[in-house]
Amino acid sequence: MTEPIVSIRNVSKKFPGGVIAVDNVSIDIAQNEFFALLGPSGCGKTTLLRMISGLETPTSGEIMIGGENMAYTPPNKRPTNMVFQSYAVFPHMTVAQNVGYGLKVTGVEASEITRRVAEGLEMVKLSHLADRKPDQMSGGQRQRVALARALVKRPKVLLLDEPLSALDAKLRDGMRLELTRLQETVGITFIIVTHDQDEALSMASRIAVMDKGAVQQIATPAELYEHPKSRFVADFIGKVNLIDAKVLGQKGKVLNCEAKGLGKIEVSSDKQVGSGVAIAVRPEKLKITTAEPMSSAIRLQGKVRDVAYYGDTSHILIEGKDGLDLSVNVQNDTRLGGAGVERGQKVWVHWAAEDSIVLTE
Repeated sequence: MTEPIVSIRNVSKKFPGGVIAVDNVSIDIAQNEFFALLGPSGCGKTTLLRMISGLETPTSGEIMIGGENMAYTPPNKRPTNMVFQSYAVFPHMTVAQNVGYGLKVTGVEASEITRRVAEGLEMVKLSHLADRKPDQMSGGQRQRVALARALVKRPKVLLLDEPLSALDAKLRDGMRLELTRLQETVGITFIIVTHDQDEALSMASRIAVMDKGAVQQIATPAELYEHPKSRFVADFIGKVNLIDAKVLGQKGKVLNCEAKGLGKIEVSSDKQVGSGVAIAVRPEKLKITTAEPMSSAIRLQGKVRDVAYYGDTSHILIEGKDGLDLSVNVQNDTRLGGAGVERGQKVWVHWAAEDSIVLTE
């Protein structure tokens, strides 16, 4: 990484009553990066974003933006701007007036405001709605007005606090693409807070997964999904099957285990492990057949408990032995749907050993 535009160093935030919202967090965020803070409600991600913006003050640690310590810099003097979940557009103003409001109150000349507002509306593809009032617009359009208003102030860092959560599912999907395009177009750093894994995975170049105020892992979306470092990260990022296993022995990278519902299996691990591990496998890595597979290293026979049809995919729940249930994602690439299986049917589930993830935390 080049010199970070945002450097968060050992930052903690403790609220009255001893509640630790953020616990000794350190993150470096690069220039022009689309960075996501992801985690469940109450994990500290919004508090951390508010400390970057200056709306909250760290109890300890420091926040650097553009190489400058922000400790004594008020929110309105920081090279950041924030887009909130509620949009906060003014209903009595036109779109153009909303976008130019922040420039007007800071004393920018009228001609410069006109030019920047035109640029901002062009960026978010709303030039044709400049004279419209917000109550005549859709939720997605109002969100783009809020984005344009933040961008015309030319911040070094744009902070987005759950910006898509108030939109319906179809609008959310469209706005994800819009935000990604916009970030690439304007070439500034975006930091987004979200609890939606799909949102973070589809937009961010890197993600910090947070839990209980601490960062659990920072990585690219693909690395988080395919190489989670802990049970929490594996379970929080997408869907996963987690299988408890007892370690029988380890020789090099080969791990011999006694896994719940599977019996003795062999998987690989790059690190030395203790006596117990969790085997994680993503649902799309599992295959279903009616005949016993002979080539797969890991397999079990079970009964189809449920089939949930989602159009492009089907989620199939397989009931195995010893209380082991496995979730399988099947691509509906034929018109049969659900791999042609039905509730109560006996099937085989199998996968390649290299698709297993060994978790020790």
